[in-house]
Amino acid sequence: MPTAGEQTPQDDILATLKTLDARISRIEAHLNLEPETEESIESPQLSEEEREEALELRIGQNWFAKAGIVGLAGGIVFLMTFPYSNIPPFVPSLAGYVLVALIAFLSIAWRESYEQISRYLLGGGMILLYFTTLRLAHFTPDPAITDSTLEAALLSVVVIVNTTVSLRRQSPYLTSISILLGCVTALMAVNPFAGLVMLTLLASVTVFGFVRHKWTIVLLLGTFFVYASHFLLAMNNPVGGNVLRLTGGPEAGNLFLIVFLSVFGLGVLRGIKDQEESFGHAVAAALNGGSAFLLLLLVTSLGQHSDVALWEAGLSATSLLIASLFWTYRRSKYSTFVYAMVGYLALSVAIVHIFAKPDFFVWLCWESVLVLITAVWFRSRFIVVANFVIFLMAFLAYLLAAGTVSLVSISFGLAALLSARILNWQRDRLELHTEMMRNAYLGSALFVIPYALYHSLPPGLVGLSWLVVALIYYVNSRILKNRKYRWMAILTVLMTILYVFAINLVGLDPTLRIVSFLVLGTALLGVSMIYTRRKASRAGRTAPEGGEENSRANPPSSS
Repeated sequence: MPTAGEQTPQDDILATLKTLDARISRIEAHLNLEPETEESIESPQLSEEEREEALELRIGQNWFAKAGIVGLAGGIVFLMTFPYSNIPPFVPSLAGYVLVALIAFLSIAWRESYEQISRYLLGGGMILLYFTTLRLAHFTPDPAITDSTLEAALLSVVVIVNTTVSLRRQSPYLTSISILLGCVTALMAVNPFAGLVMLTLLASVTVFGFVRHKWTIVLLLGTFFVYASHFLLAMNNPVGGNVLRLTGGPEAGNLFLIVFLSVFGLGVLRGIKDQEESFGHAVAAALNGGSAFLLLLLVTSLGQHSDVALWEAGLSATSLLIASLFWTYRRSKYSTFVYAMVGYLALSVAIVHIFAKPDFFVWLCWESVLVLITAVWFRSRFIVVANFVIFLMAFLAYLLAAGTVSLVSISFGLAALLSARILNWQRDRLELHTEMMRNAYLGSALFVIPYALYHSLPPGLVGLSWLVVALIYYVNSRILKNRKYRWMAILTVLMTILYVFAINLVGLDPTLRIVSFLVLGTALLGVSMIYTRRKASRAGRTAPEGGEENSRANPPSSS
């Protein structure tokens, strides 16, 4: 038995555990870690009855509150829009303002005890305040306000109040409602330019909500509301009581499309500074860039607008700048891809409007080289693949639209060769582990260049021109030390053989036929001699060292 004051083994163990606990506590405090509790380690398992009760409470507390507020708001709105004939026109709106004050009072009073109902009441009160103000000039044959400018000003004040309350309550639900009502007010403005300015302010409010509170749903809804409102303006603004038809709206609206693109794009760039790019951010980029491009294309192509190429070039420059910023500061893959493709598409539309048909196809093929260069900078394999598909579509469209193929169509082949060279030069930067895309460009050049020469030169010179192309391929293979170009030279020579024996043998002038066969035969013999020397040179390099000494040491025996 241990004597008094003597430390037992149990005491040593307890002291060690206390020391470890103290050290762990200091480590957690240094790393700002919350100590785990039993609740965080093991969450309690609810029974079937408890789960049913939780679902019942959720339905009774949340769903019924939402449905009740919607029902009350709908009934009051219908009551407000009812055409009263025996009372002064301002009385229904006055009663509406009293109801709004009562709802606001209840929302504040129940903020602690009935939080859900308080929030839903506030949303219903905001909508009711808007319709009450709208009732002053609408829904009655004898309105209290007949001045459209005054009406728009009062509705704008209501939107400002609603937006301020929504942001102070930090509610994405109420903020989305405020933005929607603001867009409706913008469409009711007498001056379309004033409506566009208001849409710009609403876009800024949307971005503020995303940057400050990370409200992705508000960003998506606000982007949709703003662009949908601009579309209605381009459709002669049926909300303002006009006939639905495509007018394009004021030409200044094209500038505001570029402004919307910048506000939403740069806002998201600012908002994700400390976040990983998510699916919602990619959707927001697609919604923003796609809406701006499609609306500008619709308005400028079908509306009565001039300077289409100028507007498309402006949209292209803005979108490419946003893509560059996303890549430079966030290393974004998806948003960079979206804004880059929008910029390239807008640039293509501008090229189509600047140059005559079919010359613009040649400019489009050289644009694909520019796209590839920027894809290398962005390290985007998505852009590389999309660019090749667009390149093929442009070439096929050229064949269908041009009618006759001219010598300028050889530009497609040269662009394909240059694109393949860029891919090979920067394959490590693009992380292209396969040769599929490079081979695709080389294959395009292999057939496009002979095809262009066949349709552009006299029949007697086609075979000779193909031999020249094969010679160029072979020289490139020696300079670049690349086997792919040798195979392209071989395949081009084979195509030349087929052409000479199938076409020139029967359909060519005798003199040119003789020249073609002589040149082809000489070229083939020359190629054969080159490969014979290569084979002999390779055999000499692979012979075992010291072969001469071995032969002297072991002379062949006589038979």
